[in-house]
Amino acid sequence: MERILIIGAAGQIGSELTVELRKIYGNENVFATDIKEPNEDIKNSGPWAILDVLDVKQLVHFVIRYRITQIYHLAAVLSGNAEKIPMQAWNINMESLLNVLDLAKEVEDIKRVFWPSSIAVFGPTTPKDNTPQITVTEPTTVYGISKLAGERWCEYYWKRYGVDVRSVRYPGLISYKTEPGGGTTDYAVEIFYGAIKEKKYECFLKEDTYLPMMFMSDAIQATIKLMQADPGRLTVRSSYNLGGMSFSPKELADEIKKYIPDFEITYKPDFRQAIAESWPRSIDDSVARRDWGFNVSVDLPEMTRIMLKGVAEKFGKKLDI
Repeated sequence: MERILIIGAAGQIGSELTVELRKIYGNENVFATDIKEPNEDIKNSGPWAILDVLDVKQLVHFVIRYRITQIYHLAAVLSGNAEKIPMQAWNINMESLLNVLDLAKEVEDIKRVFWPSSIAVFGPTTPKDNTPQITVTEPTTVYGISKLAGERWCEYYWKRYGVDVRSVRYPGLISYKTEPGGGTTDYAVEIFYGAIKEKKYECFLKEDTYLPMMFMSDAIQATIKLMQADPGRLTVRSSYNLGGMSFSPKELADEIKKYIPDFEITYKPDFRQAIAESWPRSIDDSVARRDWGFNVSVDLPEMTRIMLKGVAEKFGKKLDI
């Protein structure tokens, strides 16, 4: 029986991944942890605890006490916030990963580790369109630097110690279930809140800034599929490229206007514009598709419909969708 620890369960990915893993492995076998309390769904459906991944003694005690066999380490300082506290973000992102990898190396019960990378590992010298799995990686942000270093550590622990660590490079992730967490792609979530609450939104990126995005349900299914894959099929032990859909703020606004015709968007680019311009416009994820059957099911029109409906319901409103 798998006993799964999720670190960062209160975050955007963790809150939805926890629910899905509990459906698969049983509520009692998926332990949700974070340094802040998660939502009520997570608190009421299974075990949860306050856990600081930087506290090695606490982490070791938890893993041994609950006989953990898999770890999903999701805690991190994201791109926009990391630029405000660069050294603190570096320390949190790197020390936490190394704590988990060292633990997996030493504790025999731990069979697999998941750690997310990001399209932030790419930089201005990376090919922008259909960015390949193996390419130039020269990130210009603290977040990207920490993710690239993390990828190298993951592959090192696999080759040197046999730690079965698996990773994907997430594009921008879109969900209405949790608030944005300080990322450069967060406009694609914030815009729906603006549309529902005020019928307007001021975007921090230029209207023609294309970025790879993915609806959260596709990201969750990809994560689980990778973790369930036969290790013999995996050819990448740094991090797999994941693509989904690529669109600009203007294209997203145009989709929203199909449901809210008087929605207005304005543009006031900030420091995140430079970050976005250093990232790819689209991703080649053919290696993930070949190795473990990655695929997506939600496109831009469907995502827009789901997001508007979901955000409206959060505010007690009803859209005719």
